[in-house]
Amino acid sequence: MKARMNNPVMVIPEALQALLAVGQAAKKGGLPPQTALLVHLRASQINGCGVCVDMHSRELRKAGAPDERIFGVAAWRESPYFTDPERAALALTEAATRLADRADAVPDDIWGAAAGHFDERALAALLIEIALINAWNRLNAASRQPAGSVPV
Repeated sequence: MKARMNNPVMVIPEALQALLAVGQAAKKGGLPPQTALLVHLRASQINGCGVCVDMHSRELRKAGAPDERIFGVAAWRESPYFTDPERAALALTEAATRLADRADAVPDDIWGAAAGHFDERALAALLIEIALINAWNRLNAASRQPAGSVPV
């Protein structure tokens, strides 16, 4: 597979710096790092972003996640490898990634589960992580950035 163009953030490096700064700010919100990586992987799977699925799977492995957790993300509801807070984060990720799939984009039960596991600052960080990975997925998928092109 060949990219359609250079990664857009390499063409406009100021955008890269801005997105990286948002990511660094989100990391200060108190969301557990592996939860953020699970969110990145799940949104990337939904969005069909090969470069991000590859990168975040490798990041999870590097962070010590066993293969079962990494492979189980795609079917997290049926996998026993996730904590209740991680399940709430994954459910919120799916809802906030698939906004147009239902009349109530993020139903109260999904919101309530996440809010029940994360304080306001960590919940804010979770939402920022979800928004940010969706932005990355759209940039990469639209320009067809190939898997394996980002070192971890």
